[in-house]
Amino acid sequence: MAVNITSITTSSNGVWQGDNPLDYAFPLLIVQTTLILALSRFLAFLLKPLRQPKVIAEIIGGILLGPSALGRNQDYLHRIFPKWSTPILESVASIGLLFFLFLVGLELDLNSIRRGGRRALSIATAGITLPFVSGIGVAFVLRKSVDGADKVGYGPFLVFMGVALSITAFPVLARILAELKLLTTRVGETAMAAAAFNDVAAWILLALAVALAGDGEGGEHKSPLISVWVLLSGVAFVTFMMVVIKPGMTWVARRPVGEAYICLTLAGVMVSGFITDLIGIHSIFGAFVFGLTIPKGGEFAEKLIERIEDFVTGLLLPLYFASSGLKTDVAKIRGLEAWGLLVLVITTACAGKIVGTFVVAMLCMIPARESLTLGVLMNTKGLVELIVLNIGKEKKVLNDEIFAILVLMALFTTFVTTPIVMSIYKPVRGGSTKTHRRLRDFCSVDSSKYDLRILAGVHGPGNVASLISLIEAAGAGARKSQLKLYVMRLVELTERSSSIVMVQRARKNGLPFINRFRRGQSDDQVAVAFEAYAQLGRVSVRPTTAISSLSTMHEDICHMAEAKGVTMVILPFHKQWRGEGGEDETMEDMGNGWRGVNQRVLKNSPCSVAVLVDRGFGIGPTSTVTQRFCILFFGGPDDREALELGARMAEHPAVNLTVIRFVEKDKVNGEDVILRPSPEKCNEQSYSFSTAAMNRRKEKDLDETATAEFKSRYEGLVEYVEKAANNIVEGVLAVGKSGNYDLVVVGKGRFPSTMVAELAERRAEHAELGPIADILASSGQGIVSSVLVIQQHDIAHADEVPVSKVVNREDPTTLNGNGVGPSKGREAADDFV
Repeated sequence: MAVNITSITTSSNGVWQGDNPLDYAFPLLIVQTTLILALSRFLAFLLKPLRQPKVIAEIIGGILLGPSALGRNQDYLHRIFPKWSTPILESVASIGLLFFLFLVGLELDLNSIRRGGRRALSIATAGITLPFVSGIGVAFVLRKSVDGADKVGYGPFLVFMGVALSITAFPVLARILAELKLLTTRVGETAMAAAAFNDVAAWILLALAVALAGDGEGGEHKSPLISVWVLLSGVAFVTFMMVVIKPGMTWVARRPVGEAYICLTLAGVMVSGFITDLIGIHSIFGAFVFGLTIPKGGEFAEKLIERIEDFVTGLLLPLYFASSGLKTDVAKIRGLEAWGLLVLVITTACAGKIVGTFVVAMLCMIPARESLTLGVLMNTKGLVELIVLNIGKEKKVLNDEIFAILVLMALFTTFVTTPIVMSIYKPVRGGSTKTHRRLRDFCSVDSSKYDLRILAGVHGPGNVASLISLIEAAGAGARKSQLKLYVMRLVELTERSSSIVMVQRARKNGLPFINRFRRGQSDDQVAVAFEAYAQLGRVSVRPTTAISSLSTMHEDICHMAEAKGVTMVILPFHKQWRGEGGEDETMEDMGNGWRGVNQRVLKNSPCSVAVLVDRGFGIGPTSTVTQRFCILFFGGPDDREALELGARMAEHPAVNLTVIRFVEKDKVNGEDVILRPSPEKCNEQSYSFSTAAMNRRKEKDLDETATAEFKSRYEGLVEYVEKAANNIVEGVLAVGKSGNYDLVVVGKGRFPSTMVAELAERRAEHAELGPIADILASSGQGIVSSVLVIQQHDIAHADEVPVSKVVNREDPTTLNGNGVGPSKGREAADDFV
């Protein structure tokens, strides 16, 4: 049914007045948008186990909604996606594309591309040249085989086909590398540097293709001077933007970020797009070039990304890629010859990109497996590819059949990238150096022969002061040996993470901070603090970045600890307090996702772990004078590890250390406490203890030996107090509330003493910290001291389950040492501590 576009109205009068909302522009747009988003999100959920980028789900969703699948029902197609609605949907989607390309330009650092090196440039050149030449060859075959393809001029068609086969989708590649944890490997860094070169070349070639294309059909009869004028005008536009607009935007970026500047910039995106469209180049080039004029890494750029990214990438951009699917009619690919052409295009695209990259990478002395992986990664298509194809269809350079073939090619090459890379390349994860996995083992040997290695996780600048104060105190005992501090910046990989920003962070991986300062990148507060700290004493600071989803972040941390031979991992707690513990106290909660990271590291770490519950440790006046530390000792392996850390702190001249040992009161009527497994209990609200059988009498002897050695060694340096455990909760709270200590150090207590076992059925707020630390980390108790929770590395203690407390009044001789846990003749599965 023909529709007069001028008769289309925006909104209806409602069903009660006889109007069908689907006959009006805006209600129909709402239905289309909702349908596209719902289906694409559902497909993204289904494809998540396969680690596929979101663009795959969006394209497939569009294909399913379009004439290839559901659109075969003409009633559905004419009702939900009528032809008159196509310009409206595409106009809204194009606004999203315009701002997305602005974000790409905003995030793309041309300086980092220049620093990419000859190797990346060589790989990128080969990865563009061979596929481009192959694409031209395929173009001749398609012109002779596909009806209507020869109506387009040779020049535009050849260039569009060459660009379509030679592009690497930089944002999609960054996402794939991050998902596969290859972003910080040599392969990942090389691939991203080469893809950045490729990206810039692709935009230049696309601008050339658009300038040559004109209106597509009949383009060969157009005067060549028109294309020349278009290109010269484009060069003049870019020159004007870089010479005049860029200094102006640099001035704006230095000003306090205000609403007026944000609005002015957003208007600038639209104006730049209009100018390039006026010239005869697509409007996206104006937005992209305007993005390049914004200074990188400052507060202004971050605010722009924050304001634009969610709305554009979450709502508008999916409409653009879904509209690509809606325009893809797989039914146009008819017969064996047409499907043979699809196979030819896919084979040529893959072979050209993979072979070209592989050969040059081998010539650059990169191992064969890594070279092949680079070739597969560089074959990633996606966002930019679809933009090229849509422009080609819009300019009538690509007809329906060729467009469908190229969309399916882009889908296939991107879809297979992840599984192929996973099958042919796995980073070397072994080969860790001989190391001491816990402090006690480190201290039992000649420490001058070994480095004390600590891995510290950092969420942001708020963790820096407390972490440096803790490392400074803990490293005092390493005066005879080198202290190596590995600082891991923990960056969550979310759907809204700006891919190129991620790469900029990741490419700093493993470089000493001082190198970054030489390049003038001194704006990172974390880097500034640790660079200054690295100048003090015998401290070697090595930064690294983990960019990962929270569900797998622990793998990066544990792998780093294993590979670097770390003795202890220090992690920030997911909650951070500021204030004096009363009504003025404020709390920042990073969320349960980060809590889960800590829980998984505690379970899987190859070394001892410490979790720092920060209440302002290292901040304020106390950070410049003597620091007051306290160790609460109840007994057990974790408490002995805490005591070992305290021994190192005691050697620091600016640390006053107090050790408070809680001792058991006399038993009444022979009562003993037994802990029995209760797997049915909620892990989040119940403390878990080790299932390992342990000799309690031997443990008690180890506790006595450790405290006796500590007292004799540090007599006069450390205040040692023994306290009767009448009420453990009140006693521990009194220490935390007193304000006498800046930091309280406790063991997690996975194999608890009888005193700690008494707390087994207490309702937990933070079960992963253990009973004692949970008391000190609780909210609303008026506690002012920061807390450090220590878990000693011991594979035997890895398995933990919630428990139930049982008071036993039977003959205590049937149990081991102090009546807690299994005896020699009793199965650990029945009773344990």
